[in-house]
Amino acid sequence: MGSTLTINKRVVGDGSPAYIIAEMSANHAGSMERALELIHAAKEAGADCVKIQTYTPDTMTIDCSNQYFQIEKGTWEGDNLYALYQKAYTPWEWQAGLRDEAKKVGIDFLSTPFDSTSVDFLETLGVQFYKIASFELVDIPLLKYIASKNKPVIMSTAMGTLQEIQEAVEAVYSTGNRQLALMKCSSAYPAKSEEMNLCMIRDMKERFGVPVGLSDHSMGSFSAAAAVALGANIIEKHFCISRAIKNPDAGFSMEPKEFRAMVDQVREVERALGTVSYGVSPQEETNTCFRRSLFVVKDIAAGEALTPENVRSIRPAYGLAPKYYERVLGRTAARDLKRGTPLSLDAITGGEKLKDTEGERS
Repeated sequence: MGSTLTINKRVVGDGSPAYIIAEMSANHAGSMERALELIHAAKEAGADCVKIQTYTPDTMTIDCSNQYFQIEKGTWEGDNLYALYQKAYTPWEWQAGLRDEAKKVGIDFLSTPFDSTSVDFLETLGVQFYKIASFELVDIPLLKYIASKNKPVIMSTAMGTLQEIQEAVEAVYSTGNRQLALMKCSSAYPAKSEEMNLCMIRDMKERFGVPVGLSDHSMGSFSAAAAVALGANIIEKHFCISRAIKNPDAGFSMEPKEFRAMVDQVREVERALGTVSYGVSPQEETNTCFRRSLFVVKDIAAGEALTPENVRSIRPAYGLAPKYYERVLGRTAARDLKRGTPLSLDAITGGEKLKDTEGERS
């Protein structure tokens, strides 16, 4: 359905385990020591990647307090945009150190740039791939600039109409970069289950032919596990040391034990999905004897007819398969048959003519 993406030699797409991203965002709460702690905690919690965001208040907006720049509803109600980003941003002077720490502990490092200057800065850090936030989906010049670096791009699509998503995909492809994955997302913080519309994961894979994941702002791990069951190739979840450490993202972020439980659930779902395989599984092998088969349920003398009174389909499965039942009725016993004996072809006069090796029991 979808193609694959390669991130740091890791194949992301159908047939590979879901790629799991721990989004640090503002959860460092202004402390580089906590940011470093989050990298270690993300690795221990089973994340494949830790993600930050690269912007400053001035690259996101302007310092203005008129009504257009006030947040009137939602998680950040009452905040001013500039002040919010001042609290939430990750200082650029930290980011080389965070990249190095991620490499040291063996976890991928990813960032979301929000303008061309942040892209240029991340290029100096040698980042291997990029994330595009849902709110920037409509910034076509920015998408083209990011894609022009010819590195894998993971793009969130919350609030995007089908046309806007198509335009964003075409903007990336127009640079010659075909290394793209899309993320189903709900840009509500936290997102409600009834507004997740996870069925869109399959639809997006069919429409765009790329790996599709879930950028999950809902509480708990149910949506992530369900998304993987529906074919999600990437899971992104906000990650914190503790929701008690106040910052703009704490309220909808997962603590390490919760994140670990989510990762374990996702991996369990992947194991349960398995592969298309009809027939008896190794674990079922010992239970095949409890299927039904044809048994003698009343003593039958040699030459006596087989009838519904003396032959039945019952458990266990040591006799002929039940599909023989109508074919054996009216035939005669080739020898005396005791009650409780599995019925076999050689116990029936002319039984060899009924032979069907597919249905015969040993």
